[in-house]
Amino acid sequence: MSHEIRTPINAVLGMDEMILRESFDSKILEYASDIKQAGSMLLSLINDILDFSKIESGKMDIIPVDYDLGVLLSDTIDMIRSRAEEKKLQLELNIEPDTPVHLHGDEVRIRQIMTNILTNAVKYTPEGKVILTVSAKNVSAGTVQLYVSVKVPVLDFLLPCAC
Repeated sequence: MSHEIRTPINAVLGMDEMILRESFDSKILEYASDIKQAGSMLLSLINDILDFSKIESGKMDIIPVDYDLGVLLSDTIDMIRSRAEEKKLQLELNIEPDTPVHLHGDEVRIRQIMTNILTNAVKYTPEGKVILTVSAKNVSAGTVQLYVSVKVPVLDFLLPCAC
């Protein structure tokens, strides 16, 4: 089922990529950029839905590997940076000092979680900065729990009320 859903979206995104590479018309490039952004978001949502289905059916595969947390964070920030810059948002990364750099776990899922959190924070933050904080708590010898949080400015506004 996942193949049947993803294939047409990837085809649309592939053709859109050709338009972005070959067109010189600014209006067409703007439309193609909008298609790319919306298509990528749609593909991400479909992947999330399919992952939830796997979790509910007990078929989610966790693939533990050794990975470098610094590289993972750098890659994730780099992926989100252009969206933040478009909105003139600052991205700030705080890594608590006791957080281990070398970890063993499902790097793909950790990356997916961080990307989703940051993407939503940038998407729904109108101004200011987005702060990503990463820390770890030792659970037992050789085992840590990784904590990831995002902080964004609080919007102050009043809603009209006819009370």
